[in-house]
Amino acid sequence: VQLQASGGGLVQAGGSLRLSCAASGRAFDAMGWFRQAPGKEREFVVAMTWSGERTSYVDSVQGRFTISRDNAKDTVYLQMNSLKPEDTAVYYCAADPVIYRMRLGVPARWGRGTLVTVSS
Repeated sequence: VQLQASGGGLVQAGGSLRLSCAASGRAFDAMGWFRQAPGKEREFVVAMTWSGERTSYVDSVQGRFTISRDNAKDTVYLQMNSLKPEDTAVYYCAADPVIYRMRLGVPARWGRGTLVTVSS
């Protein structure tokens, strides 16, 4: 599977952005997002299974970020609301056959990152 992320940009604190991740080739069951802020390690943000039965969010984005998918388009979306300056990071789409590997930070596939900058 190949992953193509898009949708990053510059937004003011309190604003919203939506990221997209289109998958091509063999589809993996779990897809989601990681992020890496300047000077920090990459961290897990959210993941979901294609069925939508299982989702997992990092505590810091719970209630503000929502993951969804369009199976017909093999695309996963990340709606980010109430953005904070600390959400500034390069966001990476990722995929794996099993969701727990996403949570562990070891997905089988990575997409290129898309930069999200939140100004204060």
